[in-house]
Amino acid sequence: MDTKELLGDLVQLALKKGAQAADAVLVDQTSLSAAWRLGKLEHLDRSEASDIGLRVLIGQRQALVSSADRSPKSLNELAERAVAMARNVPEDPFCGLADPADLAKNLPSLDLADDFEPTSEMLVERARRCEDAALAVSGVNNSEGGDAGWGRTHFVIAGSNGMLRESTVTSFSQSAAVLAGSGLGMSRDYDWATSVHFKDLPEPERTGRTAGERTVKHLGARKMPTAKVPVVYESRVARSLLGHFAGAINGASIARGTSFLKDKMGQPVFAKGLRVIDDPHRLRGLKSRPCDAEGLPNQRLNLIEDGVLTSWVLDLRSARQLGLKSTGHAARGTSSPPSPSTSNLNLEPGPLSLADLIKDIDSGFFVTDLYGMGVNGITGDYSRGAAGYWIEQGQIAFPVNEMTVAGNLNDMFLNLTPASDLEFKSGTDSPAVRIEGMTVAGG
Repeated sequence: MDTKELLGDLVQLALKKGAQAADAVLVDQTSLSAAWRLGKLEHLDRSEASDIGLRVLIGQRQALVSSADRSPKSLNELAERAVAMARNVPEDPFCGLADPADLAKNLPSLDLADDFEPTSEMLVERARRCEDAALAVSGVNNSEGGDAGWGRTHFVIAGSNGMLRESTVTSFSQSAAVLAGSGLGMSRDYDWATSVHFKDLPEPERTGRTAGERTVKHLGARKMPTAKVPVVYESRVARSLLGHFAGAINGASIARGTSFLKDKMGQPVFAKGLRVIDDPHRLRGLKSRPCDAEGLPNQRLNLIEDGVLTSWVLDLRSARQLGLKSTGHAARGTSSPPSPSTSNLNLEPGPLSLADLIKDIDSGFFVTDLYGMGVNGITGDYSRGAAGYWIEQGQIAFPVNEMTVAGNLNDMFLNLTPASDLEFKSGTDSPAVRIEGMTVAGG
């Protein structure tokens, strides 16, 4: 049976059994991955998974159940179970489907599916080339391996409100992780690349070589004493700061009052002139989506404009809690109801190169790796383990490790300067950033 027809029938079945409203989600996933380590194939895996989730609503009560079985008997039991659960759960005054008049129309084409499917041999070869290039870097003496992967996800959602959405997304990836040195002086680093289309992946030698070079550069790392200095986050770790920001403006956190930004709407949160953008319609974007998971239209949104916070990230439930309208940020799986989530999130780059960003720093810390999760989402207090390089006289001087960087995200955002080196690599992306007056400590 056609997947859209199957979901439509399941929704109607739930209504016949007593649901007043319902929606259903189907996700089909296929993936292939290969790992190559020290000249040998370590694993080659192919997986196929399928799941259906049904959400039913009776008054202000909702329940959600899921199953991998598409047989008529199983789907009938799924509908019966969901309706029975919905009659017994506590009321939720904010749950409910979108108004049919608000559903998105004329969805944009975002080129999110590549027809190309690599063979097992191609992925094995790509993983091998990643590792070979990393091991060829002088000083590298061991490897955690090279990896390559491909995946395709087919997503369908249908609702009793007339919502019907179908999309297919592909992904390609490659990575390498290697080691250098020995004992307490051992160093490890990695590099990776991900894309929606195969042709957008860099050559595997580039990924492997970068992993090897980064690893060797960390050899001879030392600790530095406690100091208050400028800290520069490399672009690949600076994106974690955007992740903390996204969590702080998530509508669910705002509605619960558990965010350090809950009272900052319309106020300066970042330095003047800065912009943070969420763009679900980026062509071939890693987190692009033509509409949100509740069928509502979405669009590019400047969450920060000239340093000022302009919007929360809202789905229907959190919007109703706050007396606002959804911003079209609902995401959805088969085993949970919709919840707010950003799409392609990025900090707009500044005019300065990374070299220019650090050239006036007499003493500072260039962070290339972060460890641990020492972030308090309620207060904004921030403390994480870090490694990278010490900056002296405006130059990268020597590697450091076993360091801690600490501050408060409120102050960090307000004292942040972006570089010009933004790359769209993960779906949440940032250029390198400089933050004044952070506390760093060794050990």
